[in-house]
Amino acid sequence: MNDVFADLLGDPTVAEQIGHLESMPARGAQWADTPFVHPALAARLEELGFKNLYSHQALAAEEAMRGRDVCLVTGTNSGKTLGYALPALDFCLREPMAKVLMLYPTKALAQDQLGRLSDLAPAGIRAATYDGDTPQAKRSEVRRTSHLILTNPDMLHTGILPNHESWAKFFKSLRMIVIDEMHVYRGIFGSHVANVLRRLLRIAEWHRAKPVVMGCSATIGNPGDLFRKLTSREPVIVDQDGSPQGRRTFVFHNPPEVAPGRRLSANVAASEMVATLAEAGLRTLAFSRARVSAELVLRYTRDRLERGGLVPPDRVESYRAGYTPVERREIERGLFEGRLAALSATNAMELGVDVGGLDAVVINGYPGTASSFWQQAGRAGRGSRDGLAVLVAHDDPLEQWLLRNPRTLLEARNENVALNPENRHVLVRHLLCAAYERPIAPSELQRFGDGALELAEDLDRSGELQFSAGLFVYPGFDPPALKTSLRSGSGETVSLMLEDGTELGTMERWRAFTGAHEGAIYLHRGQQFEVSLLDLDQNLARVRPTTAPYYTQAVVQSIIEAKAELGAFSVGPLVARLCGLKVTDIVTSFRKKTLDGDTVLSVEELELPPQSYETIGIRFDLPPLMEEEDLIRQMGGVHGLEHALAAVAPFLAGCDRGDLGSSWYATAPDTLRPAVYVFDRMPGGVGLAERLFAGLVPWLRAGHQLLASCDCEEGCPACLLSPRCECANEVLHKGRTMELLAGV
Repeated sequence: MNDVFADLLGDPTVAEQIGHLESMPARGAQWADTPFVHPALAARLEELGFKNLYSHQALAAEEAMRGRDVCLVTGTNSGKTLGYALPALDFCLREPMAKVLMLYPTKALAQDQLGRLSDLAPAGIRAATYDGDTPQAKRSEVRRTSHLILTNPDMLHTGILPNHESWAKFFKSLRMIVIDEMHVYRGIFGSHVANVLRRLLRIAEWHRAKPVVMGCSATIGNPGDLFRKLTSREPVIVDQDGSPQGRRTFVFHNPPEVAPGRRLSANVAASEMVATLAEAGLRTLAFSRARVSAELVLRYTRDRLERGGLVPPDRVESYRAGYTPVERREIERGLFEGRLAALSATNAMELGVDVGGLDAVVINGYPGTASSFWQQAGRAGRGSRDGLAVLVAHDDPLEQWLLRNPRTLLEARNENVALNPENRHVLVRHLLCAAYERPIAPSELQRFGDGALELAEDLDRSGELQFSAGLFVYPGFDPPALKTSLRSGSGETVSLMLEDGTELGTMERWRAFTGAHEGAIYLHRGQQFEVSLLDLDQNLARVRPTTAPYYTQAVVQSIIEAKAELGAFSVGPLVARLCGLKVTDIVTSFRKKTLDGDTVLSVEELELPPQSYETIGIRFDLPPLMEEEDLIRQMGGVHGLEHALAAVAPFLAGCDRGDLGSSWYATAPDTLRPAVYVFDRMPGGVGLAERLFAGLVPWLRAGHQLLASCDCEEGCPACLLSPRCECANEVLHKGRTMELLAGV
């Protein structure tokens, strides 16, 4: 395997495009004795050939069987499933009526794990999924007869908790709750899921159950804090990974320049790499951020293989959401048996992708978080096998900065996860849901956060709750959970409808301004749709199928009004303030960009009403502009500071680029001085601004490093120019921006 890697990376064509090459040595396994488990489970483990366990599996299982909450934090493919499966099965064998609820972020992952658990379970232990795909006729049987029920947050939120009386026997016998892929629960989704879990534990307690909770996560920096925010409980942390790992080779690949300031499309470069690896006999999985990119990589790879003639094009397949479990197993089997040479997948498939025997992974663009990068890279070289991970950098400042400073990413295993369960916009919906499930006593509200009692009183005054006989009571009959999306900061959504009346999906109203305006391209299950009408009065967007060779990007102008100051810190010539903000967004236009690159085809004007929301952000106050000096240069420094800080902020905050907004003022109306804002785009905030403020100096240093590590003199797409700039990258001055940051 090492010889194949060496030959491949020694190819001059490939070598000249490599920005960084690094290998991490193999490590051996750390073994431990199997904990004392029920004899039937011990016999089953022996049948399956488990003589010992990895040390982290044994420790996590022992702690859970002692009745302690556990947070298991180890790398991809480290065998976390066995760590929670052993105590779950042991509980069920020792107490025949015992039940276990296992929570997975996706239905596909639950289906994957169902097969593993069914193989491991001794005779008489029944496991089943309970989700939107479970036939109505079988749901009662699953509820009554299954020991292990595998579900997802959405079904728990809308299907189980509002109907918990029908689940009374299950809840009375609930002995364990498993939260798999815990690191996924970040941002607004994580804030919602935290409240769903608090509602779950509240209902379990009402049914006199005190289940053990085990959370499993990829390696992150704040596992204990995340577990506490999700469950309000204190865990035992198990984070010493005892699994073996083969030699890992990491390649940071930079597509070649095809014109001054413009590089080859990352989709094309990724497809070339996939084809080259497939021709070298390496079984490869390619990850892309969007379905369109994944389909383009598939198409370009097949074209390239057809020209090469060494590998038949039909030996490359797509691997995405929408396949049935049977279809997915067939694809995985085809790769394992050698009938398939490569797969092209979206990032959504990084969770629970069980494709054994992978040699290489191609990551088409930084996936948005460091944990996702490691999750994807860890799919290559499972166990003690050697593996190759190739990151193909896109032509934008963040990814080019990571390519120039690879240690920043390769040492970022301890990325923190941010969420805010007490976000007022989120919490208000879950207090209504909790009151519907069972009237809430004021003494219970502490589990939902310090501000929950005040919020419940506000709901009482507005009539959404009623305080009666010492309890907050929900006055309606229809469950509010059905109107509460776990991926939205508010209850108001826009329906996306085909012209025949078929609903494709929904989108938060505030997000529809940028994603469902007239002319926007909307992606649904790999298909493109064009929005023909956005009716904000009816909360309706009309869409029609299209094969447009472009995608759309909204141009947003943000007007900021600073409210309460929450903290301040001076660094060099800058004063940073953590503030409550009122943000008014105006979507002024949108750009049509080519699918295989970022070439702007056209800019279309829009007339949409402004929308305002309150959030949390950081304000940077700068020295006053000097009239006797070059004003354009000074303003270019202010604008450049916004670009530099906004470019690196998503990496440091551990969030997607679209989760943060930014703005700049040459003269702020309240201080008459220059100001730069970086803020949480989610109404109410989900902790991103607070995390950036806590790491203020590293953030400013990263902004300086972004510019200083690039050889250009005036700013280029690899450092200062932003594809999202509302001013079309005008009035920027790299030199002045570096002066402002040099003091850090």
